Amino acid sequence: MSATADGGTAETGPANRLGFKAGMVVQELGWDQDTDDALRVSIEDAIDGDMVDGDYGNVVEAVLLWWRDDDGDLVDGLFDSITDLVGGGVIWLLTPKVGRPNAVDPADIAEAAPIAGLALTTTAAVSSDWVATKLVAPKTVG
Repeated sequence: MSATADGGTAETGPANRLGFKAGMVVQELGWDQDTDDALRVSIEDAIDGDMVDGDYGNVVEAVLLWWRDDDGDLVDGLFDSITDLVGGGVIWLLTPKVGRPNAVDPADIAEAAPIAGLALTTTAAVSSDWVATKLVAPKTVG
């Protein structure tokens, strides 16, 4: 799955390709001055509402986690992002693209995810500076 930096149309823009739909409750963590505002707006347009922050205090269907190499321990960040996530929910880990300041090594994501009890599924370029990695709780065999 890939996305173009131009965002495409509302139906094919990055927010829709990432699976965001009207009525979803999406928690945004790690926002800072360097986040991609066009992507944020497209997600809020797709969910037809505002994203909630870390103080929301209720379950969410998806988490948008902006993460940079200098943000600290990624495992801790992933554990924090799971706190309000409903079963079956997804975490979209947004990191600067390779070669950009504070880019996160994909090997670090691959190492941190299983420690946090998550599995990597998809990676998508969502803007000119950011890449999104989809993390989910692994399916249990039963």
